[in-house]
Amino acid sequence: MKELWTTLASMMGVWAFSQSLIQVVFPPEIRFAILKIIHRICNWFSAYCYYDITEIDGVNTNELYNAVQLYLSSYACVTGNRLSLTRGLNSSSITFGLSNNDSLIDAFNGVKVHWEHVVTPRNSQTFSWRPLPEEKRGFLLRAKKKDKSVVLGDYLDFVMEKANEIRRKNQDRLLYTNSRGGSLDSRGHPWESVPFKHPSTFETLAMDPVKKAEIMADLLDFANGESFYQRTGRAWKRGYLLYGPPGTGKSSMIAAMANFLGYDIYDLELTEVHTNSELRKLLMKTSSKSIIVIEDIDCSINLTNRKNNSSSSNSSSNYNVSPPGSGGGGGSSEDGGGNTITLSGLLNFTDGLWSCCGSERIFVFTTNHIEKLDPALLRSGRMDMHIHMSYSSFAALKILLKNFLGYNEDDVEKELLEQLEQVMERAEMTPADISEVLIKNRRNKDKAVWELLEALKARAEMKDNKGSNNNAGKNNTIEDEEQEKRALLVESSNEIGGDESQEKCNKCDDVNDDEKANTKW
Repeated sequence: MKELWTTLASMMGVWAFSQSLIQVVFPPEIRFAILKIIHRICNWFSAYCYYDITEIDGVNTNELYNAVQLYLSSYACVTGNRLSLTRGLNSSSITFGLSNNDSLIDAFNGVKVHWEHVVTPRNSQTFSWRPLPEEKRGFLLRAKKKDKSVVLGDYLDFVMEKANEIRRKNQDRLLYTNSRGGSLDSRGHPWESVPFKHPSTFETLAMDPVKKAEIMADLLDFANGESFYQRTGRAWKRGYLLYGPPGTGKSSMIAAMANFLGYDIYDLELTEVHTNSELRKLLMKTSSKSIIVIEDIDCSINLTNRKNNSSSSNSSSNYNVSPPGSGGGGGSSEDGGGNTITLSGLLNFTDGLWSCCGSERIFVFTTNHIEKLDPALLRSGRMDMHIHMSYSSFAALKILLKNFLGYNEDDVEKELLEQLEQVMERAEMTPADISEVLIKNRRNKDKAVWELLEALKARAEMKDNKGSNNNAGKNNTIEDEEQEKRALLVESSNEIGGDESQEKCNKCDDVNDDEKANTKW
């Protein structure tokens, strides 16, 4: 044992002497060149290649590092033994990540790669305007040389795509509105935002299930259709027009679309936009994967049908924005209240060259009176899908019963369901009206259903009475017109006299009898 220690001490002495001799004989440049050659020789015979992904690239944050960290979080929570847990700002869930100097293996299309999270202390810093973190962080990616093209191409693109998807899923959606008068916020943005917390989903939306499934399929085709839009040479956008009576769920539909796709919402208030140039600037400041909404477009901007107004002397291609009830097209530009948005500017906003400045955007317009809108705004390419939000059907009623009372179809008496189905179409009640009846009586579920039936019957009876009154009024009008004609003929007969006027009266009576018979028929 003593001889072993003696031999080891002698070897260490020789190594120290040789190291001192090499440093004296060989300058640092030669030593560095020798080490570089040795490293290249080792890499030449190695079957792997290595890639460093640092947290900070110079003075800027490396986006690829953040993307890899998010991507690996979906695998670390399953395979890792030591995890790092984080929750970011405006995030609704906890993110799992690799701990310091931990590693895992990933596979993509049959290619295996090895990830390692490398954390080392940073050397002492000199004075800097932007201090760097005390630790130097990065990911080390190891893959076989034969898979180099796959890793640097499809694999890293896949990592970025999955990271964006995870980021969108974890981060709360935002609801934006344009600033008053086009003013900018503290960061120089024309949009102000708040967290979007609307709970509406397609599952809770009171709508015909077949129609609802059609809308969901169309939304999925759009969200997954990037290659299709590139192949066909079309801008990656789509327009939806929601029209129908008030209270039929148009705003809930927009919220359900945003929650279904995970998109942000930009609620555009046209009365706060003065010119077409401001409208284009607002569009440029919207992000991809968003829904741009203009609600009640028939009230906020004058886009009436030009064919109906062709006889008016004031008809032109310039449509001035005016708030409802203002009674005009706005003031002059001198007082700051003038709005000069043209129909052409709005059309270019939805379907022109400026609409292509972003990708994966949805335009949604809502209106209560579709007949008031100009046909140029309704054609395909601008409003691709028209969705009629009508009065509640029996299928929509069953969804509302499940939402508010927790009732399935089997929980309600069959006779009561039949009565509801019979009166539903005649009542013409909106989902908002039905919801109010159920909310008021939600503590007593059976009473709520019976109260709803009574409300539907009352509404249906009112509709029937209104229809009969309209028919009676129409008949009375016809009879009044007949009496007026007879009086005029009698006056003419008194003035002219003779059998000729009497014959005219008889012919008029025959004509009136025929009109009565046709009216009754």
